[in-house]
Amino acid sequence: MSPSALHIAWSPMLPIWALAILGAVTLIVVGLGFFARARGAWWRAGAAAALLAALANPTLVAERREARPDIAILAIDESPSQKIGTRLADTRKAAEQLAAKLSALPGTELRTVTIGGNVLSSDDGTRLQSQLDKALADVPRHRLGGIAVVTDGQVHDLPAEAKDLYGAPLHVVVTGQKGEADRRLVVEKVPTYGLVGKPVSVSIRVEDAAVAPGTPVQLTIRRDGAAEQRQTVPVGRVVEIPFTLEHGGQTVVEMSVEAGPKELTLDNNRAVAALNGVRDRLRVLLVSGEPHAGERTWRSLLKADPLVDLVHFTILRPPKKQDGTPIRELSLIAFPIRELFEIRLDEFNLIIFDRFRRQGIIPRAYIANIADYVEKGGALLDATGAPFTGSLSLYSTPIGRVMPAEPTGRVVEQGFKPMLSQAGHRHPVTADLPGGAGDDPTWGRWFRYIDAEARRGDIVMQGPNARPLLVLDRVGKGRVAQLMSDHIWLWTRGFEGGGPQAELLRRLAHWLMKEPELEENVLTAHLRGDRLEIKRRSVKPDDRPVTVTLPDGQTASVPMNDNATGGATGELPVDQVGLYRLADGQRTAIAAVGPLNPLEWADVRATDAKVSPFTQASGGSVHWLQDGNPEPRKVRPGRPATGRDWIGFRTNGDYAVTGLDEVALMPALMVLAMALGMAMIAWRREGK
Repeated sequence: MSPSALHIAWSPMLPIWALAILGAVTLIVVGLGFFARARGAWWRAGAAAALLAALANPTLVAERREARPDIAILAIDESPSQKIGTRLADTRKAAEQLAAKLSALPGTELRTVTIGGNVLSSDDGTRLQSQLDKALADVPRHRLGGIAVVTDGQVHDLPAEAKDLYGAPLHVVVTGQKGEADRRLVVEKVPTYGLVGKPVSVSIRVEDAAVAPGTPVQLTIRRDGAAEQRQTVPVGRVVEIPFTLEHGGQTVVEMSVEAGPKELTLDNNRAVAALNGVRDRLRVLLVSGEPHAGERTWRSLLKADPLVDLVHFTILRPPKKQDGTPIRELSLIAFPIRELFEIRLDEFNLIIFDRFRRQGIIPRAYIANIADYVEKGGALLDATGAPFTGSLSLYSTPIGRVMPAEPTGRVVEQGFKPMLSQAGHRHPVTADLPGGAGDDPTWGRWFRYIDAEARRGDIVMQGPNARPLLVLDRVGKGRVAQLMSDHIWLWTRGFEGGGPQAELLRRLAHWLMKEPELEENVLTAHLRGDRLEIKRRSVKPDDRPVTVTLPDGQTASVPMNDNATGGATGELPVDQVGLYRLADGQRTAIAAVGPLNPLEWADVRATDAKVSPFTQASGGSVHWLQDGNPEPRKVRPGRPATGRDWIGFRTNGDYAVTGLDEVALMPALMVLAMALGMAMIAWRREGK
């Protein structure tokens, strides 16, 4: 039991204020006796003091104490950057030595924490402080003796201002070698979105301390897995790499720089930029023939979409019409044929002909321009009516070469329900349309069908006797759709319950304008947890396996399970960060797993610059493992906690009280005897 284990406790028998009053009265009475020089004054004062002390009830308390060990924290950095060269092996060996020596220190409890960056799901890098905070959550600060960290110095969660983080010495042992060099590709700036068909740029910089600034190096660029492009960029300078987004949705740009004279890893010689292409106001040209009941259906659909800029013309008066109406009484707008079909034709994303027939309005040369527009990447929708069957049909013009269905000249006037074909149940334009499941759709009937023979393309909806009703086709770089009826407006009016006309026409227009979510033959992959989910959409059943090329160059074959709605799915467990390339013989895709450019790989050179300010603020130190593993020691509070080849852990002297022994200093009988004795002596002295 140490001397500090003894102390005096007071348990007054009266309230403090009562003892104070009684003491004051006693002091006055005793003082008067001394002032009068009465005999026995000292004995009277002694008796009063004994009584007051007894009322204060002093007790001698002896604590039984149990010493509690100081806590030492050993943090081991096993993040991905530690796997470079021999760092991880060196780290584990050094940590094993430190753990053995710390455990051997007297009065020390060792706790170990492993730090590892999860680059699959986050871009946080090495989280040293957050991991230490978790390890110290149940550690009283007055028991913390110190912290030792074995790391390469690349930590990413320390505060901007240096300070003593934990109130105990922080020591860092740095793995790796001093003065390491490594070439790395840094993405300075990448836009999140860009307009389709418009230029955007990505800012990059090549860093390499092993070569002079401005040294030219070769940069390789590949977009969406296409052919590689190469250009020369200077080291140490920001360079703008221009691109033109060719489609909506995500565009993945891969960039890599050639290896430098000194390399720690080639993983940071590569970088990826993901840009999302969006269309700026889809421009649609709608040309209607003579007014009919279904014209408003198309106009209402397109006007309701805020992203669509609609230009609509209705042919009310053909040039050859002669009805005697005076010209001065006509208030019609002249059809701007040359401006629409020659000058500004390429500005439109979609052209729709609704019950249109040749009436000498659009010259044959301009109609040929429309066919060329489709083959170069444009979109055409022909919603036919009875005019499609005659000699004035659009099919008998140059547009006929891009149309997948040829009219037979027969018009069927009878009730029928539009049916989804086998391909229609799989094509994204018609798959899962509300009410279309099974052999008897719940939607209403139509009453006019324009008979045609499909020469090519996909028949996704069928009319009477399983004849082609909606045919979709790709022509050159463009797309064409033909709807062999002008009665879809019956669904709009709710006839016999109506039908999903708005959803069908929306999907149809978006497929024609190449919106990514409606691609019918596409391969995609997305990360879900630690598994790569692979999806393939195809019009025809396809259960071929998909070959996946992993970031490290190895390949894996993933079996695919086809379903009846146009999709096939498969899964691949993943544990690597980077780009996964998918191919099934016809389709290719790219999937990025983890952060595109992980913070963990931004700079992998061993350094003490990030941790030194914090070790100094705590009274700790930084040691390079190449100079030797430091020896841990116990130090007293207030003494230096570091030396040239040693690190100090504070001795706190903490303890737990396990029991108490109490002894009364003023027992009642003793106090009574003392008070009576001194009172009798005082009485006798005063009686003489």
